[in-house]
Amino acid sequence: MKKGFIGLSTIFLILLSGCSLLNDAKNTITYINDATDFLGKATTFANEAPKLAQQAITDQQAAEELQTILQTMKQDIDTFNELQAPDVAADLHQQLVNQNNVIAKGIDTYLNSFKDGKLDPAVLENTEIFQTVQELSNIIDQIKQLGQ
Repeated sequence: MKKGFIGLSTIFLILLSGCSLLNDAKNTITYINDATDFLGKATTFANEAPKLAQQAITDQQAAEELQTILQTMKQDIDTFNELQAPDVAADLHQQLVNQNNVIAKGIDTYLNSFKDGKLDPAVLENTEIFQTVQELSNIIDQIKQLGQ
């Protein structure tokens, strides 16, 4: 009887650890997909925003569109930063959060630089946010390698 109980307990523990490994793998894949989606949004932002910022200096409609893009990107950053990264990606996630905080700060600078419905041209000197977005892709590439 005791041996049967020990045998069943052992099998049960093995099954539980197998489920845990499966969940870890699923969480890692989900995180990689979320990080890849975020990179796509960040890349689109980095490609579109600088040109739109140039137009926003003289064009009120472009300024409104830029404000919308900036606010959307900031929301995307907040959402991504709140993700719970799997243990295997925790350090890389923290690097992304740090980079995202730099981008969010730059976005705030842009959002606070609208006067009379147009963008203050002095803010265009702050290109750090667009350069930082490019650096995100290196970290995302490292995260993708975790899934392989």
